[in-house]
Formats: sequence, C-alpha cells, structure tokens
Amino acid sequence: MFSNTEIGIDLGTANTLVYSKNKGIVLNEPSVVAIDTETKTVLAVGLEAKSMIGKTPGNIVAVRPLKDGVIADFDVTTQMLKQIMKKAGKKLGFSIRKPNVVVCTPSGSTSVERRAIHDAVKSCGAKHVHLIEEPVAAAIGADLPVDEPIANVVVDIGGGTTEVAIISFGGVVSCNSIRIGGDQLDEDIVQFVRKKYNLLIGERTAEQIKVEIAYALVKHEELSMEVRGRDLVTGLPKTITLRSFEIQDAIKESLLHILEAIRATLEDCPPELSGDIVDQGVILTGGGALLNGIQEWLSNEIVVPVHIAPNPLESVAIGTGRSLEVIHKLQKAAR
Repeated sequence: MFSNTEIGIDLGTANTLVYSKNKGIVLNEPSVVAIDTETKTVLAVGLEAKSMIGKTPGNIVAVRPLKDGVIADFDVTTQMLKQIMKKAGKKLGFSIRKPNVVVCTPSGSTSVERRAIHDAVKSCGAKHVHLIEEPVAAAIGADLPVDEPIANVVVDIGGGTTEVAIISFGGVVSCNSIRIGGDQLDEDIVQFVRKKYNLLIGERTAEQIKVEIAYALVKHEELSMEVRGRDLVTGLPKTITLRSFEIQDAIKESLLHILEAIRATLEDCPPELSGDIVDQGVILTGGGALLNGIQEWLSNEIVVPVHIAPNPLESVAIGTGRSLEVIHKLQKAAR
C-alpha cells in the first residue's frame, strides 16, 4: 500500500496542488513558506504562511520559493514539499512513503531548472519521479483528446508563467512560454497605485483588486472598490477608491504580451492543424482564465472560439495525476 502510492504534483508559483488517483485533488495550498531567519527553521507552509505575508516581525519572513514557475530557493522548496507530502498523507489517511510522483514543469524551463525540480521531489522520499510539460498536463486535465492527431491549443495562464501550446498525438507541436502571469498583473496594479496615488499596497490587496474589478481589454460597466494602504507622502494609512477602467489600463501591457505569445504559437502551427484550431478553438486554463472578460477579449483578437476549461485552477494537477496511467502504459509497452 505504501510503495504503490501514486501522486501528481502541480508545483506552481502561486499554488501547489496534489492529486491522488483515488481521491482527486487532496491538497491545494499557496506555495508560501514562513521561515525564522535566525534558526532557518520552517514555521508554516501553505495557507498559514500566506496569511503571514507582510504581517510578521523582523526575524520571520514569508517567502515564495518558486519564481516564474521554477525553483528560486532549492532548500526551502524541498522543505515545503516535505510538509506538503505530510499534509497530503493526512488527507489520504495514511503516510506517503516512497510514492511514484509526476511533477509538471514549464515548457520553457531549462534542463538545469528541470533537474532542480526532479531533485527536490526525489529528496522528499519519492521512489520514481516523472516530469511532464505543463501544457500537456493542462490539456489532459481539461479533458482534451491529446492522444489523437488533432490540434489542441492550450493557454495556461498561471501565477508566474503563461504557457501556450499546440498539442497533437500526445506531444507538443509548437509552444511559447513567457514569464508573465497572475503575479505580474498584481505587480502592475501595485506600481500603478503607487505612481498615481502615492499609495503603497501589498501583494494580497493587489490580488483582491485583480479578482474583483480587473478586466481584460473589453467594454464593461465601470466597477469601483475602496482600497487601503500607506500614504507614501505622510506615512499614514489612507483609503482611496479605484475604478475598473484604471486597473484595465494598468494591466493592459501584460495582457498584450500574453496575446502576442498566443499569436506567435498559432503562427508556428503546421497548416494541416490550423483547420482543427478553427473548429476546436482554444482552451484557457490556470488562474488567469478567471480574469473578467478574458474569454471574450481573446476570442475577438484571434478570431477563433475560446473556451474556459471546466476547472481551470485544477486542470494541471488533474492532468499530472492522470498522466500516471499513460506512463504505466508506456512502461508496459517498453517491456
């Protein structure tokens, strides 16, 4: 029972998800670790650590060990993974020992970055570690017929990266990966509020603004939202009202970069597969797929149907777990 445990891990910049074949998604927590800088011990992981961001004393820092979809701090990532495996084990009702693990990696990651992800998971006690490209995992999780010779276009807008790929016959035909995602949109909002209103807001507030009033580049009814932060002139707390049109303008450049990546991928598509794309359209996955108006905007820009995956936030994790069955088939065939 212990050695045959099989799990899929979506090691994302913003959230880490664990998928088990029998129970589906067993864990979905932010990729954040709270560390005591003096003793280097991990105090909290996931939701507890995220709630500490920007609210801790000097000796405790809440860090995100993954940047742009790849490992920025190896030791902290390893410790985070150990804690996540423990938590997942509790949810499953038994200790995970020597599991077979599939982890997804961004399609634009280098061999060094892939090796770091492989080693981090291996050092947590995994028996076998398989890596799968994120867009392929997202396509499997979104129930696309990836093993058939038809073009499946996946746009996975995650926290750190946006991956655009055309998948046919189980492999990537053409892909582009840019290091712009939800985090960049948050950063755009922070910078905009700082420049225009001389107000300093935190990551979590920026994320809240994005979720509530940020829109892709489409016409919409104006929304407004009260935001609190620190006035950079007086140093005192201050409340301002932000409007959705301002935020739309603030994130415009990053959204255009994402559109450029989609266009570049579609331009690389073999002509035989282009016909499929007109019929099948494009599937959006990842947290960015939930941005207000993004489906309508992309559909207008690239003139093909755009669909949102049934469960965009969990598509990659589900696909990572399901790909275990595919790997088993391939191993049996190789024998």
